[in-house]
Amino acid sequence: MTITGTGSKSAPPALRPRLTLLAVALATFMTYLDNNIVNVATPAIQKDLHLSISGLEWVVSSYILVFASLLLAGGRLADVFGRKRLFLIGLALFTVASLAAGLAGDSATLIGSRALQGLGAALVTPTTLAIISATYTNARQRAAAVGIWSGVGALALAVGPLLGGLLSQHASWEWIFFINVPVGVATFALGARVIGESRVDSGPRRLDVPGLVTSALALFALTFALIEGERRGWTSTLILISFAVAIGLAVAFIRIELRSAQPMVQISLFAERVFTGGLIALMMWGFGLFGIYFFTSLYLQNVLGFSPTKAGLAFLPMALLMAAGAVISEQVSRRLGAHRVVAVAMLLMGAGIASVSLLSADATFLDLMPSFAVIGIGGGLTVPLTASVLDAMPREEAGVASGIFNASREVAGLLGITVIGAILAARQSGLLSGGTAPVDAFLGGYRVGLLVAAALVAAGAVAAYVGLRATAARTEAAARTPELADA
Repeated sequence: MTITGTGSKSAPPALRPRLTLLAVALATFMTYLDNNIVNVATPAIQKDLHLSISGLEWVVSSYILVFASLLLAGGRLADVFGRKRLFLIGLALFTVASLAAGLAGDSATLIGSRALQGLGAALVTPTTLAIISATYTNARQRAAAVGIWSGVGALALAVGPLLGGLLSQHASWEWIFFINVPVGVATFALGARVIGESRVDSGPRRLDVPGLVTSALALFALTFALIEGERRGWTSTLILISFAVAIGLAVAFIRIELRSAQPMVQISLFAERVFTGGLIALMMWGFGLFGIYFFTSLYLQNVLGFSPTKAGLAFLPMALLMAAGAVISEQVSRRLGAHRVVAVAMLLMGAGIASVSLLSADATFLDLMPSFAVIGIGGGLTVPLTASVLDAMPREEAGVASGIFNASREVAGLLGITVIGAILAARQSGLLSGGTAPVDAFLGGYRVGLLVAAALVAAGAVAAYVGLRATAARTEAAARTPELADA
């Protein structure tokens, strides 16, 4: 299989790669931002639209559910029909859905608009890494571009609560959606002019429809169970059926892919040590970071008494350091080796997460910063994990590999919230039954959850070291090779 690319002639060749990176970075920022920007605005939305608790939960969950379910399908569609085409279609859907969400006057319209946002994001997100892979053919430049892409994503995840709090407090909740519209329009115009088209170009462009459908339904069932399990009960009939359906469809998907002449996912990808080791490490990273991020927000507001805006500000230094670490990670990994850098970075993250457990119920803003700084630096320096896996994959599989990576990270993040939440709740319940004060009981459960997350992130360091060690020789060879100019 080969890749065919058609470059845009509307921008000078020297500027085209940078403008392409700007377009995919802006799109990444918007789609990542909408993962959590709504959370702090939910009280205002509930009051204005008279939503039930269930309706309010679905305003948040509908985006994540559709987004996580269709990431893998979006990656394969991009490989077959064109990364630029899917990027622009997804971006247009996301922008229109954002406008509809801001104009929504009832819960059904808002939930439907959020689901459409998730669909748009599922088409955009896998294409961004694939477009970077097709645009930057030089390994060193590609790794630097992935670093910038990752830094933007990290910044969006941290800025989301802060921006959501500021807009809902000083403007209105509608502006958390309206803000996407001008950015989406500008990004669409830029992307249409500068992004070159790339796709799989050998053989008939046929979709593995059974694989696409079973993968989407399996991810939907799993994501639904993880989102709804706490509210409905983990042993409730619906949740148990959802997990059973997810497992059954996953098995069916593997069997379909093994028998298909043109599979959606080459199962042989998982025999590649770099891919599998990187995937395990990424899931450990997502499990620890997203799980702790969610409960740390509760700690900041419910225990330390921070306002939503102040809680968002507390995460900002972490995000800035994560973004800075992502940008410099390519240079560091070129000198030391991606396997060493990512392993040490994940150990740093684990240490930072564990150190948060030492904080008390009267910790100050400044008390948080050393731990948050270590987590941020470690998180930023894990970027060579993504770049190494992208380098190891055939370029015609870039979209689906990106879809697998992003879907795995989303599911791991939801799993982190679920598992850490269960650990926290069990410990908190035990302490409450022993007469511990509610705040101290929450803090006790939170600390145990932090330590479990830290241990899992540290275990991810081992997976990263073993999995990425195969790239060491290639990285050292690239460091000795004069850099080539991009076309």
